[in-house]
This record gives sequence, structure tokens and C-alpha cells, in this order.
Amino acid sequence: MNKLLDTRAVRYLVCCGIVAALVTICRVLHANASTAGFAFLLAVLVISATWGLRCAIFLSVVATLAYNFFFLPPVGTFTIADPQNWIALFTFLLTAVIASQLSERARRETTNANSRRRELEQLYSFSQQMLTADNVLGLVNAIPVKVVEIFAAKFAGMFSIHSRKVYYSDLRAQELISGDELQRVSSRGEPMADPGTGLRIRPLRIGLRSVGALAIIGGDLSPESMDAIGSLVAIAIERAGAVEKLAHSEAGRESERLRSILLDSVTHDFRTPLTAIKASAQSLLGDAQLDEASRRELLTIINEESDRLDRLVGEAARMAQLDAHAVELNIEPHHIREAIDAALAVNQNTLARHEVRVNASDSLPMANMDLRQVEEILSQLLDNAGKYSARGTPITITAEVQGNMMVTSVADQGPGIDSIDQSMVFDKFYRGRGQRHTVQGTGMGLAIAKAIVEAHGGTISLTTQPGRGSVFTFTLPLAGKVHSE
Repeated sequence: MNKLLDTRAVRYLVCCGIVAALVTICRVLHANASTAGFAFLLAVLVISATWGLRCAIFLSVVATLAYNFFFLPPVGTFTIADPQNWIALFTFLLTAVIASQLSERARRETTNANSRRRELEQLYSFSQQMLTADNVLGLVNAIPVKVVEIFAAKFAGMFSIHSRKVYYSDLRAQELISGDELQRVSSRGEPMADPGTGLRIRPLRIGLRSVGALAIIGGDLSPESMDAIGSLVAIAIERAGAVEKLAHSEAGRESERLRSILLDSVTHDFRTPLTAIKASAQSLLGDAQLDEASRRELLTIINEESDRLDRLVGEAARMAQLDAHAVELNIEPHHIREAIDAALAVNQNTLARHEVRVNASDSLPMANMDLRQVEEILSQLLDNAGKYSARGTPITITAEVQGNMMVTSVADQGPGIDSIDQSMVFDKFYRGRGQRHTVQGTGMGLAIAKAIVEAHGGTISLTTQPGRGSVFTFTLPLAGKVHSE
């Protein structure tokens, strides 16, 4: 406020200086009253076009007083002897004021036109990015950032009703824009504004249906531009929702196809050892002249294929337990490091190409767990991290206490998991579309891990960013603590 007053005071002083300079020039040149009047009028027009109406009117009044004092007889006084000069004086003042208003209006309209043109250019650029983007799901995540970049806003946030997530332009925006307020505006369908912080929130509608809310802090945007931005963002969110539904439908069909393929594969896996056992047994029974080496070789085949068949039966039984939610656990207090060390030993060949970092203090409290089952969870996560990460990239295992839960995570720097796959990664038989043909597997590992964790009373989750890696995190109740849903 003080800065604004100082600026105005300087401008008023400059106006007085202009009047003084014009008076001096006109008197030195012995200019008549008409010439001086036009000079003052020109100055008023220039000031009006440059600094606006207030300074122009101030200059008009000062110029009128100077015109009267220095150029209308009797010169040197504010007295006017000839009535015609009164008409000239008021005509000059009125002309100066009207000219100031017209100049100010023209300047204001020019400013508004430039502002509208700039907003139209920004809206065109924004619409191009919203409507022509190939990766619609990735675009939704980047919408707040693009709003800040294109419309010169300070911060932006957006809530999408399809994903039930809030997206922000940066970390600072999370502190200034409440996700609860975004959801309330989305559900109520009424805009909200906070003049103190410059926050404006608009519901995003497709017709009469709300699909989210958009919040912007800063940026010189008109209400019409805010509505236009909201319409474009709503269309992008709706496109993303349609793409995601289509992807889920495709994934469901693909999962059924893979289920059929897997069952065929399991059938084949059962028949292969049975065939080998049957052929070896027939050879032993039908040829009594076999030497000791041949007999031992056939018996070894029978033994190995029996073990293989036993493993397949065990896996089939485990799948049945999983479907029936009948996973039996032997839960006792154990240190999480026991399970980590056991899993690392099992997967040492897979992890040989990676640097494994373990952040698990020996001072951590015990957790309630079935040690063998938790070892299986960690083995599955480590095996996935080793197979899907590039050679030489680190894999980090972290264990810490949060509340009454032991939180363990396995982080890699692999390709990450596409947003379409994230919601289905723990489903049975489902494998990521990008790796299902390059990495062997049945798609059962994470589903089994999830069932085991939930049987312990914990949860398992995924945090991932395409191109930057994934973090799988699971929780287990601490020893002596009762976990409640």
C-alpha cells in the first residue's frame, strides 16, 4: 500500500513538473494562449494514455490553473477580466477531462483486448494438449503442472472422480490446496473462492454430471477462462475414465485367456512327469536283463519326476487354499531380519547382478509372523525386483515401525508398472502387458503374497512411477499388538 502511494505521489509530482516545463517553454517562445492550451491538452492526452485517468485529471486541473495564471489576462493573477476567457477556461478544462476519459477508455479496452487475446492463445495451447495427447492417463496426472505452466498460475490442484485421487502441480500446492475442499466442490457442484489467498475452485462438469474439481492459485484469469479451462479438463478426465474402463475390460479378457493357458500348462506339467515315470516303470518291468547302471538311471528318473510331480501337486493345493481363503499360519514373534536373511539366501542367484541394500535395524521390535510364509513373500518380491530391474541397479529392503505395525518394503529401479496394470497387479493370473512375453511366470506370485499378508492381518500395496521403479510395501502386526480392521 505504501509503495502504491509513493508511486502515485511521484507521478503527481511529474505532472506538476510537466506543467512547469510547458509554462516555461511557452513564455520563452512568447506563445499565445491558444498555443499554450493545445500544448497542455497534448500533455493531458499523453499522461492519460500512459498513467491512466487519475493522473490525467490531476494534470488537467493543474494545467487549467497554470493556463489561467500565466496566459489569460490579467496575467499573474487567477482573476479573469473578460467573460469570454471564462468560456475558454472552462472549455479547456472540459476538453481536457473528456479527452482524458476517452484516452483512458481506449487504453483500458486495448489492455482488455490484449488480455483476451493472450487468454485465447493460452486456451488454444491448453486445448491442443488436452485433446491431442496420446497418453491420456499420463496427461491427467500432469494437468495441474500444465495449468501452472500455460496460464502463469502459482499453484494448481485437481480431483478426479474416476480415480478418486488428488493431483497437484508441486509439493507446495499440497499444503495450500485441500483435497477435502476439492472433493466437496466436486460433490456440491458449486464454485468456491478465497480472495485472501487467491484460491479459486471450479467443479468440472460433463453436462450436468460432475467429474471432479480444479483449483488454481494466482494467474490473471477471467471467470470465462476458468470455465473454459474446467470444460477442457473435464473432457480430459472423461477420456481417461473411458480409456481406463476399456483397459480393465481388455485386462479381464486377457486374464481369462491366461487362466486357460495356465491350466493347459499345468495339465501338461502333470502329464510330463507321469509319462516319464510310466515309461521308466515299464522299462524296469519289461526288461529283466538291464544292467545295474541302466536300472539306477531309470530309478533316478522315477525319483526326480516324482519330486517334480509332488511340487506341482503342492502348488495346485496352494492355489486351492488361496481360492478358499484357507491359508494356515504358524504365527510366532520373530525379528523381520530373520525373514529378510532367509529370502536373500534363497534368491542369491537372482540377486547376484544387483547391489542389495538392507535398512533394518537390529533394535526393531518383534513382529507376529509365520516365518516361512513371510520368507515366501519377501522371496517373491525380491525375485520380481531382480528379474525386472536392469543389471547393476540397486534393490533396497527397508523395515520400520509405524504405529503398531511393522512396515517392510522392497524398492527397485526397474521400468515401473503402468497405471492400467497397477490396480490388477495383485490379481491371480494377471501379468503386466509389457512383460508377459519377456519374463516367465504364471501371475500367481503377488496374489499368493497378498493372501498371506492379509491372513497375517496386514496389507500390501504398490507405489510406482513408470520409468523410475516400484516399491512394494507390506505390513505385519507387532508382537503383542492386536490388529483391528
